[in-house]
Amino acid sequence: MQKLTLISHHLCPYVQRAAIALGEKGVPFEQILIDLANKPDWFLKISPLSKVPLLVVEEDGEKAVLFESAAICEYLDETQPGPKLHPADALSRARHRGWMEFGSSILADLWTYETTSDAAQLEDKRKIIAGKFQTIEAELSAGSFFAGEDFSLVDAVFAPIFRYFDVFDTLAESHIFDGLPKVQAWRRELAQRPSVRAAASTDYPERLMTFLEKHQSVLLRRNAA
Repeated sequence: MQKLTLISHHLCPYVQRAAIALGEKGVPFEQILIDLANKPDWFLKISPLSKVPLLVVEEDGEKAVLFESAAICEYLDETQPGPKLHPADALSRARHRGWMEFGSSILADLWTYETTSDAAQLEDKRKIIAGKFQTIEAELSAGSFFAGEDFSLVDAVFAPIFRYFDVFDTLAESHIFDGLPKVQAWRRELAQRPSVRAAASTDYPERLMTFLEKHQSVLLRRNAA
């Protein structure tokens, strides 16, 4: 019998992608949370990039370690029962992979957005992120999810992005989603998805706030102002 173990961190959006995929598949798994500021030796030995997520796959006495969230999600989609999370058509599947990378580019922008202590840099990143969501608005269909009514790995990529803004919006209005009705509807739909809700711990908002405080984020100063 196969055993799956997801090596995780409380705030990592890439971990959440894998957890969402596991949730959509209805696959039981064990989760081990580590402190990325104090990485254990056993983790460093098995993680080629010293990053999470890792998926440890154990079967018939053999153990394999997968790294990189996209590779993990695609492995789960190809090997586990449950609904398919990638399109069957090769062209559509390639397009979805591209939009997953687009989501990763937003996460890269968000790193600066949430950690900068400079108000001008924050505004620059806000404009870049808003522009990327305008691009997505033009791509979205009329359905509940990225590609219509079927949940896909693209949705698993963007759900953790929207989760950031659930916290940021309590500090100050970013206006990033203004005039983007399809993006706003998509965000609301993903927030209610059981797999998305289960992918982060209930204390996620508090942990993210602690992270912002540690980095002396200008987002906190905007709230104080």
